[in-house]
Amino acid sequence: MSRINDTIDKVLSFAPDRIALFGYAHVPWVFKRQKLIDEAALPDDLARFNLATEVAKRFADAGFTAIGIDHFARPGDTLDMAHQNGRLRRNFQGYTEDSCQTLIGLGASSISRFPSGYGQNAPATAAYKQRIQAGQFAGSRGYILTQEDHIRARAIELLMCDFEIDLDVLKREFGDQAALVRAVLRRISTSFSEFVIFDGRRMQIHPDGRALPRIIAAGLVQHVPEGIKYSRAS
Repeated sequence: MSRINDTIDKVLSFAPDRIALFGYAHVPWVFKRQKLIDEAALPDDLARFNLATEVAKRFADAGFTAIGIDHFARPGDTLDMAHQNGRLRRNFQGYTEDSCQTLIGLGASSISRFPSGYGQNAPATAAYKQRIQAGQFAGSRGYILTQEDHIRARAIELLMCDFEIDLDVLKREFGDQAALVRAVLRRISTSFSEFVIFDGRRMQIHPDGRALPRIIAAGLVQHVPEGIKYSRAS
């Protein structure tokens, strides 16, 4: 903890308006160089949770407002204002007050988001450079979102931003098709009955479960390729 406190002291010395606190993702099956790290030396889930809790307390003591699950902002910052006014959004980079539906990714492996779906640039730097030098698009793959994908994605965003999913909000945005996720929310509330309350219209995460949105939101993910592994939740 002493080393993290040193890092926090340095961060606070910069007097930032916003801070994003991300845990280390150990995925050696994706990044081969991570195999050089002794996994036994990595903190377990409980240690990671305790570290995140202590860091959040340090930021709160320094006057920051907690935004969602991993961001902090000074009171009066536009991100804090969006959080207070129910206008908080979340994209690849984290929390934002920007509601733009298009995000352009630049560079090898970067991902772009469009109203209709996602596109990813060639992950290998050499292949990316070759396409650019040839005057070609750098994209190597993409996915076109269905209407149900849009609804589920928005539900996940609401959960991550507001710790709740209001079906009335989804209905205003998507019409009667918003009811597609009702059964999913009921199933999630049963699986996480200690941390989630669902009254048939609104699903809310209990304050004691505020560390679990990523895990709870996984229940709304429709497309999970078989055999795909992810880093441990933090």
